[in-house]
Amino acid sequence: MPKVTQEYIDNKKKSIVEAAMRVCKRKPVEMVTMTDVIEETGLSQGGIYRFYKDLDEILRDMILEMRVRYNIMNDTDKIIEDSSNDDPATTIRKMCAMLGAALEKNLMDLQKLNFDLTVLAINEPDRVDKILGGIKTESNMAHLMKMTRDSFVRAQKEGKISPDKDIDRILNFMSAAGNGILLNCIIESCYKQGMPGIKSDPKELYGTLAEAMIRLLGAN
Repeated sequence: MPKVTQEYIDNKKKSIVEAAMRVCKRKPVEMVTMTDVIEETGLSQGGIYRFYKDLDEILRDMILEMRVRYNIMNDTDKIIEDSSNDDPATTIRKMCAMLGAALEKNLMDLQKLNFDLTVLAINEPDRVDKILGGIKTESNMAHLMKMTRDSFVRAQKEGKISPDKDIDRILNFMSAAGNGILLNCIIESCYKQGMPGIKSDPKELYGTLAEAMIRLLGAN
């Protein structure tokens, strides 16, 4: 019997993860079953269990793959690097423009999966803790919030901004508003439902968030 190489195993696992992503784009993640993935791969039940013991292991690798494909860390770092020469308002507008463009580009696939995983975390927190427990890499948004906070604290010390609220409270607002933008855009684009009277244009919504952040931080 020929020896199974690590390359063979990696390629098989990648094909399984790709199949799971296709299924998750068609169905809410919390409704996806191992049977769905098996049927999508064309493998036998025994064939897929050679590589993954359960669906949650596949979802863990799917999240890791999403972080590779949807990587805004370099863009975030470049904006923060440029902030030493830009005024704070320009930095905030650049950051929100980057987020709006990334959401628009990935709205129907990676962002939909990200939204579904958030819903799963609400409904089955212990399960999601188990899935994420095996992931050691930093998420895009965790990196963005850390870098942004450091930038705002530095700008405040240098007298470039005069926030009328604690910076952490303002960042919590930014995070909540960003999640709201994501929620409405996903619901309208993927599920054909939306909030009445709200236009789901990621760039426009993030542009408005930028102006609100500038005022809250006293950066105008």
